[in-house]
Amino acid sequence: MGVTYKYFGAPDGATAARVPISMRPEELGGDELGMGGMFTKIKPETMAAMVLTGIEGIPLHKVPPLELVVLHPDYAVVKLPMTVVDPLRGIGEESVGAAAFIWSTVPDRGGPRDAFNIYQLLHEWQDFSERLHHAGHQPYCLVWP
Repeated sequence: MGVTYKYFGAPDGATAARVPISMRPEELGGDELGMGGMFTKIKPETMAAMVLTGIEGIPLHKVPPLELVVLHPDYAVVKLPMTVVDPLRGIGEESVGAAAFIWSTVPDRGGPRDAFNIYQLLHEWQDFSERLHHAGHQPYCLVWP
């Protein structure tokens, strides 16, 4: 059984915790917050590590843990640190390319390994980061089997 991750923005943890209650996963095309979230098979821990290791130069073992907002038998909501999306705003192609290459060479890690796939993913996250910033939202992830 695979796990799907839905990334979305919310102004605070209380609002983020209500998102799964108000919408079933199959209805989450955008989300109730109007952020146009993202569906992916990539774990939030992997995204955090990819950005912090590739762009910020933080060693993999020093990547901070995610904050659990709500744990329900059918789903969980976690909060990603702002340090995961903030560094993506305003960086250029060279930085995105370098981050993709760096992450593709990090040993003992999960997630995508192909530098081009990582590059494309980081571009999607750059767009997501911009949308979160303009809305004044923080990044959250809804996880369900």
